[in-house]
Amino acid sequence: MPIPAAPTPTIVTRFAPSPNGPLHLGHAWAAIVAHDRARAAGGTFLLRIEDIDGVRSRPELADAFRADLAWLGLAWREVTPQSRRVAAYEAAADALRRAGLLYPCRCTRAEVAAAAKAQGPDGPLYPGTCRLHPVEPGPDVAWRLDMARAMALAGPLDWEDERRGVQRADPALFGDVVLWRKDAPASYHLAATVDDAADGVTVVTRGIDLFRATHVHRLLQALLGLPVPRWHHHPVLVGPDGRKLAKRRDAPGLAERRLAGEDGPALAAALRSGLFDTGICLADAIDLAP
Repeated sequence: MPIPAAPTPTIVTRFAPSPNGPLHLGHAWAAIVAHDRARAAGGTFLLRIEDIDGVRSRPELADAFRADLAWLGLAWREVTPQSRRVAAYEAAADALRRAGLLYPCRCTRAEVAAAAKAQGPDGPLYPGTCRLHPVEPGPDVAWRLDMARAMALAGPLDWEDERRGVQRADPALFGDVVLWRKDAPASYHLAATVDDAADGVTVVTRGIDLFRATHVHRLLQALLGLPVPRWHHHPVLVGPDGRKLAKRRDAPGLAERRLAGEDGPALAAALRSGLFDTGICLADAIDLAP
């Protein structure tokens, strides 16, 4: 009797916006890429609201996000928002702390910028001030990952991008990253890694501007014993100035277009066909202007 073929793993993707500003055309593109990647394989497309950005997180925007996605003609399954996952982030941070991989830091951003001798993907590279001169823990500290110690413990690591192939993880690019913030719970690096594992995400779809963040996320997966997905870093929409569309630069909102009576499915079809608003195009470079 022939041996049955192993079942093909279910594809699970996600779109994870933060409700600190309206969705814009760049978000529509990212959501469509994640949605279509899952649906083409008969998989599942998830919506996760990343709402742990303090007072900047506005519940009414999450409602607008749902209306925007439905207006575009997308279907999804919503999972637990980040505001209800803080205990999981605390448990992950505690595990890293017990392993001797986190240390408290009181340095301000201005102090880091003044002392840094190099730039990393997230900005000035932390020079290790509070690792070299330890400070007492307290409510006013951030917690940083001792990158050298973490990398030595994890050993060599690889990760796979569906568009660029197998990559050797190089989290040292980021130096001693903050994993627990002073002003909010977990950093993006820790929260996104824990969330994707909890949600069963098998293909992490996100913009090419986050390509290098995956080096850190792969390290955290190894340290925390989490499953390893594949990644799909897609091109992002940029404006006439060559910079990524962003809320802080007042990119036109989807809700504004939706409420003006524009045809959402027609807009989604145009995006899928590469037909963008005047002055907007796709960029596929890892080093995009911030």
